[in-house]
Amino acid sequence: MRRAPPLRGRAARIAATCAAAWLASGGTADAAPGAPAPGEVVTWAELRRLRAYLPRELWRVRDQLFFEGMQLRITERTDQSPAAAYREATRRFRDARIGPDGSLEGYVAGQPFPMDGVDCRDDPLAGVKIAWNFDHQWEGAGSRARFRVTFLRKGRVQEGGLAGRIGSVWLSNRVEPYYLASGAGSVFPGDPRKLVQQVDLTAPAGAAGSWTALTRYRSSEAPRERARLDELWQYSPGVGRATRAEVRHRSAPVEGAEIVPDDLGSFAGVVTRYDWECLDELELLAPVDSRVRAYPYAGDHDFGPTGLSFANDDWQLRPAVKLRMRPKDPEHPYARKDLYLDRETLRALYSFAYDGADALWKVIVHNGRFSESDPGYYPGWDGVPEPRDAKTVADVVLNVQTGLGTRIEYWDNHGTPIGGRSEIKTYIDQRMREQGI
Repeated sequence: MRRAPPLRGRAARIAATCAAAWLASGGTADAAPGAPAPGEVVTWAELRRLRAYLPRELWRVRDQLFFEGMQLRITERTDQSPAAAYREATRRFRDARIGPDGSLEGYVAGQPFPMDGVDCRDDPLAGVKIAWNFDHQWEGAGSRARFRVTFLRKGRVQEGGLAGRIGSVWLSNRVEPYYLASGAGSVFPGDPRKLVQQVDLTAPAGAAGSWTALTRYRSSEAPRERARLDELWQYSPGVGRATRAEVRHRSAPVEGAEIVPDDLGSFAGVVTRYDWECLDELELLAPVDSRVRAYPYAGDHDFGPTGLSFANDDWQLRPAVKLRMRPKDPEHPYARKDLYLDRETLRALYSFAYDGADALWKVIVHNGRFSESDPGYYPGWDGVPEPRDAKTVADVVLNVQTGLGTRIEYWDNHGTPIGGRSEIKTYIDQRMREQGI
């Protein structure tokens, strides 16, 4: 098992003090004081044992996210280091740097700023470096999944749920040797696109056949005055044609949901549109390798009385960093958002959004699934025989001010490529040709 990175700064001092007190009282160095051990099952009556290993913001709303009858199983911390090709690209390409306006310069592939060299305490650029690492975290060739969105009020399912398919393809900064050899990580050499994402709705019936296609450009990593805006195409059968728009920000709530598009994965926006600060390094319990197989595999998993709980699942103690983002746009609905990221995978574990009065507004919790725990679900491909990908497979969003919630499930999420260049081109272009675009 890969050794966890050392804690630094305030977290290291707290850990050292606790460890000293624990050893002085006759404890051993094998477990932190009070930490639940792998193999244990934590129930509602024992929930207080988890308090020191959960974000304090989460503890405030624990009655919404944990419940009587839960069976929260603690498992061994697994090595979730990324695929060998991603690690090799990180080692090979060391020229990334932070430019004006928090932009990313000189980046080719891999992790832009290796986490072993990022000092949360003493480097004033640590926050934006980690943000770019998060933006370029390893996720295979992209993501493909079937999804279901459920709207909830105090555990009661509300009308207006959604279902469909989502797919995204990375077109730049790829780590497969054949893309690095012929196009510096680009699928199509010279292509200005960074990422293409498509969403197809199959439910409700009135929305079936609707789709959206979003393109993010490589210049989005430049200073804002030079960045090309995201491009969005939308199609509705009722309209009968696709319409195009440029997206300056994605901070308007999704209709019926307690989430904005940039909340997906805790953050799906453009890094340069925010200021970033690294606040802390710590260890947290989180569900990062789910044993659950809910939608689309099954539709009746127990998410607790509120419908927003992952407490009936496997949880691990993970190294984490706490990152704060503040919008540069004064009209953004959030004053700030605090993200807790897994330090090894850079996948978001939790995030907490605050309103203009700096009051806690939304709590977002993610569940994950590691490709190597179930290789049949996520096969490798040419250049990446072992995906080693920590995928997010479910999100819950709780509006603590209204009690409304949203649950998004996509347990079959994977990043195996849809094929080579010709298949990718067909996937991206076919829809536009069908609509005469």
